[in-house]
Amino acid sequence: MREVDQVIARRLDSSVPLVGQVSRYIIAAGGKRLRPSLLLLTCGALGYRGEQRFNLAAVVEFIHTATLLHDDVVDDSALRRGNATANETFGNPASVLVGDFLYSRAFQMMVDAQNMRIMEVLADATNVIAEGEVLQLMNMHNAALDEAGYLQVIRSKTAKLFEASARVGAILAGGTPEMEEACAIYGQALGTAFQVIDDVLDYTGEADVMGKNLGDDLREGKTTLPLIAAMQRGTPSQRSLIKEAIETGGVSMLAQVVDIVKTTGALDVARLAATQEAQRAATAARLLPAGPHTDCLIQLSDQLLERQS
Repeated sequence: MREVDQVIARRLDSSVPLVGQVSRYIIAAGGKRLRPSLLLLTCGALGYRGEQRFNLAAVVEFIHTATLLHDDVVDDSALRRGNATANETFGNPASVLVGDFLYSRAFQMMVDAQNMRIMEVLADATNVIAEGEVLQLMNMHNAALDEAGYLQVIRSKTAKLFEASARVGAILAGGTPEMEEACAIYGQALGTAFQVIDDVLDYTGEADVMGKNLGDDLREGKTTLPLIAAMQRGTPSQRSLIKEAIETGGVSMLAQVVDIVKTTGALDVARLAATQEAQRAATAARLLPAGPHTDCLIQLSDQLLERQS
């Protein structure tokens, strides 16, 4: 990851000062670096030690960072990872345009790999993520969204880049089609579990630990799995209250919504869904050659369920 950070710092260079300033601001804000880590771990599990893994790990981090810049503008978010968002600090126009810079820089760096299959996977993933963003936008304040619709959004918006990161690691390593598919399944399942737990934390976490404001999903009108499960399991009056909160972005109802989500057992439903996805990831990882990198992938799928931020 130190090598990846060096690539990131080098490739953020631009003759336009504001580009570097905004890019470095959001990169320096931290983050888990899960997507580049997945790419490096899958490379390691399949025995690839070439320099190109650092370049492509930086590529997936740039794509992810670009989506964050655009997300925060769309969601009008003011806090991420405990810091003011880039749009809060530099304004919406700068955030959108620097997000565009990061996307285009990522595509420049993809060319360095000289591998059409890798370019195809990352280009397709970037397109699916954009579709997922639009799909989420279309479903804002839609209390009728069901679990299948919710999963479609998060598998496009969040899990797709996890999937692509793991798949690219397998392609770089020259893995068999079976190994590539196992890595892709692992990434998709891990990314799905990650997002479901993220949605649980919006109703159970602590703002200072999570680095974002609690109830943001509700304010933005996002119908997440805890709310879907609560409406399925709640009384008519409870369903009506959650429906109104989603449709109006009613954060004044947050305390009541949190109470309903907890008392109906909706959080257990969501945690079970995340656990099943994490188990699916671990099963896929066990198809990879035994070794410390594979052990780490399996451990990661377990620890993901315990995260608090």
